[in-house]
Amino acid sequence: MNETILVVDDEPKITDFLRRGLVYEGFRVRIAHDGEGGLRAALEDRPDLIILDIMLPGMSGLEMCRHLREVSDVPILMLTARDAVSDRVTGLDTGADDYLVKPFALEELLARTRALLRRHGKGAEQELRFADLAMDLKTHQVQRDRRRIELSSKEFDLLEFFLRHPRQVLTRDMIYEAVWGYDFGGESNIIEVYVRYLRTKLEAGGAPRLLQTVRGVGYALREE
Repeated sequence: MNETILVVDDEPKITDFLRRGLVYEGFRVRIAHDGEGGLRAALEDRPDLIILDIMLPGMSGLEMCRHLREVSDVPILMLTARDAVSDRVTGLDTGADDYLVKPFALEELLARTRALLRRHGKGAEQELRFADLAMDLKTHQVQRDRRRIELSSKEFDLLEFFLRHPRQVLTRDMIYEAVWGYDFGGESNIIEVYVRYLRTKLEAGGAPRLLQTVRGVGYALREE
C-alpha cells in the first residue's frame, strides 16, 4: 500500500494524530492547514484521497471541495465538528464522497478511507499474510495453517494492525490509537486482555507463538 493521502485541517492535534495513524497503516501523508494550501497541494500533485475538515480559515472545506470537483474526481472524506443533518447533506451535495463527525475513532476513519480507495480502484489489497497466518480482508476470515479462526470484531482489528506491521515493535500507545481510537479512555490493561484472547485462538493445537511481548515497550508479530 503506497497511496498518498492529503489531510487538510487547521488543528495541529488532529493533523499529528492522523499523520501517525495513517503512516502506521502504510500510507504516505501530506498536510495542509488551510483551504488555499490544500487546494494548491491537491492540484500540484494529486493525492489518492483527501481528508478535508469543513471548518478552515480562509477558504472553507466546502469551497475547496467545490473548486476541486470542477477539475478532479479524487475521493474526499469530509470531517466536521457539526452533526446537524443539513451540514452533512451540504458536504455531500458539494461533492464529498463521505463524512465523519468529530470526535471519531481512528479505526472508523481507516475503515472509511479503505472503503473509498477500493471504490475508486485503489487499495485493492484483499489478503494479509505472515508465516502460516492468513487474513482475508474482504470476507473477514482468518486461517492459520488452513485452520479457521473465529475472531470478534475488535480481535480482528487488532490482528489486522499487527499483520500490517510484521516484525515491528508496536508500542501500547500506537496500538491504542490505531485500534481503539485517540479518545479511548478505558482500562489500562485492555491491550493485554485482547492479546491474550488472540494468543489463545492463534496457538490452539500447540501452534507456535507469533504475538511476542517486548517487555516494557509493547508487542511484535514475529516468529520465535
